[in-house]
Formats: sequence, C-alpha cells, structure tokens
Amino acid sequence: MKKISYLLIVLLSLIACEGDRGPQGPQGIDGGVILGNVYEINRDLLPQNNYSTVFEFPLDIEVFESDVVLVYLLEEVVNDEGGPVSVWTPLPQSFFFDDGNQVVYTYNHTYFDVNIFLDGNVNLDTVPDEFIFNKTFRIAIIPAEFAENNPNLNSYESVMQTMPDAKIIKID
Repeated sequence: MKKISYLLIVLLSLIACEGDRGPQGPQGIDGGVILGNVYEINRDLLPQNNYSTVFEFPLDIEVFESDVVLVYLLEEVVNDEGGPVSVWTPLPQSFFFDDGNQVVYTYNHTYFDVNIFLDGNVNLDTVPDEFIFNKTFRIAIIPAEFAENNPNLNSYESVMQTMPDAKIIKID
C-alpha cells in the first residue's frame, strides 16, 4: 500500500510540474488568418535593363525559401455591368505573332526579390512598344502553409478569394 501511495505522489508531482512558458508560435492555418502580400507595379521592360525589371521585397516582409511567389500580368481591363474589371494572367505568358515568332513574359525569384522579364525567339528590339512599355504586374507572396493546402494557384481570383485579408500595395 505504501508503494502505491509513493507512486501516486511521484506521479502527481510529475504531472503538476510546470516550467517556463516558451515563446508564442505562429498561428496555424486552422482558424488562423494567413496574410499573403500582394504588390502591384507598373514598369517598362527596357533594352538597357535587358527587357527586365527587378522588384525588391520590402525589408519588413519576410519571405521564406519555402514560400511561393507568383506574378500576374494585367492583360486588359474590360467594362462590366458593375464597372471595370481587371483581367490578370499568370506568368509565364506567351504571345504569338503572325509570322510564328513569340514573346514570353516570365519571371524568377529569390526570397529577396523577383525578376520579371521578356523573352522570346525574336529580336526583342523589334517587338512592338505595347509589349515593352507601361506593363502592370501583380506579385503575390504566398505563405507555404497556404500553398500546400490550395492547389489552384494559377488562378488569380482563386488566390485572392482564399486570402481575403491580403492587401494590394501599389508601387510606382
């Protein structure tokens, strides 16, 4: 009987022990809010920059190697019953000319920046101005937790619907 009492006291003292509380961890996906970051930039893809533009992520935004960075091209703005509607297309995006040549908007990124550039099988010096000047891009930085649970990242609308708290920051 003494052994049972002794074991019970030892067991209760082990259960009742509490150490220092550790730091609060990040809020998870279940019930938590995932904030992606979305930036809108308007740039010219000039020959002196090799038909490219680099957007550096703001220093207050931490982008992890596991996060997903997506870039969308504003193709057009159409008028709808409710007003103008932007048509966003995910990169890479190809445009074909009548002679069979093509240009492609594409990008690559690190966790510091994103490089958006024009490429193709044509001399880019001969490409019409509409492919070079006044191009609007949206850059979405998607936390890895979100990306793993949402396979339809090619649709801008799908991404924005599942991240309703993301704010679009226009940078000129």
